[in-house]
Amino acid sequence: MKKTILNLILVAVAFNLTAQNSAEKIIAGNKGLHIGGYGQVDFNLASRDGTIHKNGTLDVHRLVTFFGYNFNEKASFVSEVEFEHVSEVSVEQAFLNYKIKNNLTVNAGLMLIPMGIQNLYHEPATFNGVERTNVDKYIVPTTWREIGVGISGKNIENSLNYQLMVINGFNGYDDDGVFSGESGLRSGRQKGAKSYITFPDFAGRISYYGKPGLNLGVSAYLGDSESKAYDGLDLSDETAVSSADSTIIGVQILGLDARYQTGALQLRGQYIMAILSNTDQYNTLTDKDLGSKMTGYYAELGYNLLINCNTENELIGFARYENYNTHTEVEGGVTINEEYNRTDITVGLGYKVAKGAMFKADYQIKSDASSEETRGQFNFGTAIWF
Repeated sequence: MKKTILNLILVAVAFNLTAQNSAEKIIAGNKGLHIGGYGQVDFNLASRDGTIHKNGTLDVHRLVTFFGYNFNEKASFVSEVEFEHVSEVSVEQAFLNYKIKNNLTVNAGLMLIPMGIQNLYHEPATFNGVERTNVDKYIVPTTWREIGVGISGKNIENSLNYQLMVINGFNGYDDDGVFSGESGLRSGRQKGAKSYITFPDFAGRISYYGKPGLNLGVSAYLGDSESKAYDGLDLSDETAVSSADSTIIGVQILGLDARYQTGALQLRGQYIMAILSNTDQYNTLTDKDLGSKMTGYYAELGYNLLINCNTENELIGFARYENYNTHTEVEGGVTINEEYNRTDITVGLGYKVAKGAMFKADYQIKSDASSEETRGQFNFGTAIWF
């Protein structure tokens, strides 16, 4: 499996020419300063649990500002500052590009890991549904960004884009275990905040856009988690070294995704698989229940109901089925927890009142494999991107 994923990485990848994200817009722009942003304001209301009432929540989920600068036709800088839930502030991207030639650009800094669809294209006006998919939240896990250096480019003759990067890995041990069975690797994202590195990790993606309306992507990630147990470690102390080795998780992630649009019809799907090694030793040391394999997939159908109307606005009806399981397989004394095998069915509408401006509403039916019970949730939100 390691050889397979490493070969995919070395073939490598990145962005779609026809569907740009915010960073790509800045890089492709004219010389000088570029400013943009996106935002998402949500209302979420879970269905009543029998006689138990549940309050709804209102949230400025995220507000993001972009600042980019093109120094010349070769050098550019991209930055993205995010405010989440009003009070949380983080830097989502901050990297320098230097274009050597059309098929080779050097990238360095805090960059998005090229895994799946929404980690690269997560502006809220670019996807159906109020919230991002839980496959991307728990298995990818978006928004996933780390510090590193890489190369990217395109092969126009074969309609291919690629990206390859070397970055720091997940933080798996910070005086205690960070990973868990329920949320997988999500809590281990270092996000460029005083990140530390024990071992370098590798990520890559290749995408094909040779047919009108079609985009196919293959993403791969290979490496080991980072651990503070190695900081100041006496390598001559075999007991201490053995204990530190137990805090490391080997991580291999493979992603396949497809998007297709023709006329009013929209289709998209994604499959993500994560293979984790050394989980038995990790769980024994940290008293966690991290799974040794995680999987997630979704399939989505959308249709613009205003296709035959004389308007530039769009009313997109959609339906999506997704399953995400952070306990597909386990090792050692850990027992599979069926509550971690979760399914969401989402149906909804998105009304585009202008390019980059939407009202969204959907209803979700959530369940897990531990019982036949289902839980409902209504979501409404606004989405902007400029």
